[in-house]
Amino acid sequence: MRRLIFPSAILVASLGAMLPGRAFAEPHPGARHEVVITIGEQQIRAAGVETHPIERELGTGELVVPGTVAVPPQQLRIVATPAAGLVETLLVAVDQDVKEGDPIARLKSSELVEDQRAFLHAVADANLAEEKLRRDEQLYKEHIIAERRLIVTRAETVQARSTLDERSQLLALAGMTEAEIELLRRDRKLASALLVRAPMAGTILARHGTAGERIPAAAPLVTIARLDPIWVNLQIPIGRAMALEDADHVVLRAVGVDGRLIRIGRSVDSATQSITAVAEFKLGKSKSAIRPGQAIQAILRLSGAGGPQWRVPADAVVNHRDQNWVFVRTEKGFRATPVTLVAETPHYASIRGTLNAADRVATRGILTLLAELAAADK
Repeated sequence: MRRLIFPSAILVASLGAMLPGRAFAEPHPGARHEVVITIGEQQIRAAGVETHPIERELGTGELVVPGTVAVPPQQLRIVATPAAGLVETLLVAVDQDVKEGDPIARLKSSELVEDQRAFLHAVADANLAEEKLRRDEQLYKEHIIAERRLIVTRAETVQARSTLDERSQLLALAGMTEAEIELLRRDRKLASALLVRAPMAGTILARHGTAGERIPAAAPLVTIARLDPIWVNLQIPIGRAMALEDADHVVLRAVGVDGRLIRIGRSVDSATQSITAVAEFKLGKSKSAIRPGQAIQAILRLSGAGGPQWRVPADAVVNHRDQNWVFVRTEKGFRATPVTLVAETPHYASIRGTLNAADRVATRGILTLLAELAAADK
């Protein structure tokens, strides 16, 4: 496949003396964006220009692009240590599947001991406040104490309950389950070891901690990801971005799964002059066929919306000033016609433009025609 993209000044300077007589290019009167290139048969033969007929397509095509497999951000979780301590052991390995609630790591934490002690102290204060409230309510009924004392006792009881709820939530944030908190309340036995559990089902993508390491609170331990559905970040050349509007679905031929285009990027990579489009795939039984970070080739199936569609040799399409063109043979020479590139393979291109079924387009010697187009543009 050959794609010609040259500055007009270089083409005019280098090719101006190739022909016995200069061709003449002027705007086509019937189409503002077309350019008529008047060139004789002798000049066409001297430049080695060859033509090929175009073919009408059914309005579907393919665009083959590279992509990189990525995990959707909403399916990615970093499991961190709920409290500072010593990592006794990590219970999972990379690429291991886990279920929600499965143990991931065991920690030794002095902070956990302190949180449990504060919780038991709050339990005792709450029980004492409840008992005091029952006694003052009875004394108030017997007109032994004033109402103000009962009001103060009720406020103290509410405060004690709130403190107990706070301490209970801190233990839950530290990784203790409701059953473990209730067992601590009942038996009043402190535990120095903490079991960190998986917050969701998925696959372990990375381990960040090591056994024997002393780590602070909120330090990452492992990364868990749910790998179905999966995303593929597609790199689309900016010149073919318009074709994405007609993309019906996306195919990973190497895996044999179909997906859909869910997002088209708005920014352009300055180094590659491409945009990123995101396709989503539901893998099902093919879950192990692709992995995050894998480079893969995707095929965009394009519908036929947007007018007639034509199939031409890939060498017939050239790019000039960020616009794709073909050179259509006419009686006086050629007509430079702007087209929209819908799909492309190494040998053929699918385009849309003001063409007719009987038209022939130039496939060789295009440098000469492109130089005339650049001269007319200048």
